Amino acid sequence: MEPIVRAAEADPAPTADFQATYTRYTAHYPVWAQEFARRYFTKTLNQFIVHGNVRDLVQTVDDSGEPTYVPLRTFLTEDLFAARDLIVFYDRSAGIHFGEADTQSDFNRALSGYDTVFGTDFTRRRPKDPVRALSVLDNYFRLRLAEGRRIACIVDFAETVVPMAEASMYSSEDRNALVFLQRWAHDPLFLKSDFTVCLVAENLSDLNQQLVQSPWTAEIHVPMPGLKARREFAERYTKNAHEAFTEHSDIGLDAVASNTAGLGLIQLRTILADTTENRTRLTYEQLSTLKKGMIEEAAFGMLEFVETDWNLDMVAGHKEAKRHLRQAARALQKGHTDVLPMGYLISGPVGTGKTFLITCFAGEIGIPMVKLKNFRSQWQGQTEGNLEKILHLLEAMPPVAVMIDEADAALGNRDAQGDSGVSKRVFGQIASFMSNPRHRGNILFFLVTARPDLMPVDLKRQGRAEEHIALFYPSSREGKEELLRVMMRRTGLELEVDEIPEALLDGERTYSGADMEALMTRAKFRAVATGDDSVTREILESVVEDFIPPTYPLEVELQTLVAVLECTSRELLPEQYRSMSREDIVRNVQALKQLVL
Repeated sequence: MEPIVRAAEADPAPTADFQATYTRYTAHYPVWAQEFARRYFTKTLNQFIVHGNVRDLVQTVDDSGEPTYVPLRTFLTEDLFAARDLIVFYDRSAGIHFGEADTQSDFNRALSGYDTVFGTDFTRRRPKDPVRALSVLDNYFRLRLAEGRRIACIVDFAETVVPMAEASMYSSEDRNALVFLQRWAHDPLFLKSDFTVCLVAENLSDLNQQLVQSPWTAEIHVPMPGLKARREFAERYTKNAHEAFTEHSDIGLDAVASNTAGLGLIQLRTILADTTENRTRLTYEQLSTLKKGMIEEAAFGMLEFVETDWNLDMVAGHKEAKRHLRQAARALQKGHTDVLPMGYLISGPVGTGKTFLITCFAGEIGIPMVKLKNFRSQWQGQTEGNLEKILHLLEAMPPVAVMIDEADAALGNRDAQGDSGVSKRVFGQIASFMSNPRHRGNILFFLVTARPDLMPVDLKRQGRAEEHIALFYPSSREGKEELLRVMMRRTGLELEVDEIPEALLDGERTYSGADMEALMTRAKFRAVATGDDSVTREILESVVEDFIPPTYPLEVELQTLVAVLECTSRELLPEQYRSMSREDIVRNVQALKQLVL
């Protein structure tokens, strides 16, 4: 990048020729690096936070102009900051270190003078803690910038130097490190010189937010590689091992690239190397297994792929809900992503099969579905960092469906108190991500809850969870028979419908799917206990008469009524609720809440 730097120094107001030179020399850079260079050449910023996929490989070109892939540190040193006179690295583990021996020797000379002035002994043992290390660097940078030297400082694992914390929780070390970085960002000497600080961290939310939100700091996001980048890398990597790959792979490079969304280049290299070096056969099934395992590991177990052989035919009842989801599945398969909602809210009382319905939908749509698991942490700032990492992974995986069970408890609330603002920040991250128009039809959210009334309105509004599907217990004899047949198939019970106790089909009590499954399982247990593996009508009748379901009628009624209020389709409502006025339902809900609480 040296020719561009010299052109910029020669002409503070960039000309058309400069822009052409700039474009030519940065054309081979990734988009994020071009953005970095563009903002650097405004000469108004000297501090950049590089975050996201920072532990992966970066594409650049070698001396002969051929594409090559290097770690981020190498790319920064040999490409982005190649024209700098001095490149200094710092992290808490390695302390202050250098890429070149000349820079190290120069620093040692300056450090010797520092020891003489301040009475320290840093020449013999360089400091590693942020306060003393940044103090030494501050002195060194000022000396060399005064001489007109061009300097780049790369601070890796920046979240350990200026970690995220509430202002009242800052330690003395955190405050001092923050002050050094903020001072460098707007000190006149540093701004007028060719000086850049590059802070490297995976998650922005792990960093001190005063620094992140400062107008003197620019954030540069390194995304996960897209389809084109994965295809180019796969072709380049297998160029000298094409025969080995072809012989041991059932999948072409195009299919490999298409089916590895969400993986970084290092992970993709691992898959390709296992085939070309270890001669392990690569099949679609093997690739799918490897991909899912790698993504779950990258998410630290906070994402779990929903794998199922079921489809919506396995769901009893809920005819209108299944019809709507099948229409959505067809739209996805035909590529009509623009007609799909940003997300779904699935509500209904316990035992209506909400999670099962969405699990079956996963088997219907032909795209991956992941389940968002508990990402909350007891450590300050870790929850937000976990969620940021998950959202970056989801952004690299489209098309993908995301199921969040017990969404009322998982997603936080704008008005939550008593957790140092964690729930508010989680809510903000999720809400912003769900409403991004680029995600329509590419990242489909399913928020599952029995208490949608406890969820913040901002997550349920149009533009986020737009479609509200409510599920209810079967109320007609036909619906009860259909549910019973499904539960009999699931539990392996073989009885004719006319052998089923009438109380299950036409009694005063309404049985949920969970209740029926419990009855079937209990009947099988009693049959085994009597020495006969087959369930008879008499055994089932005795079990039904003996069965006392858990008693929470008020909670179930409350969950039913709030689902009625949330439902956005009249067709999904049972007949008895279609004619009820919303005012009556709201009054009943308020009365039930008083009794339940």
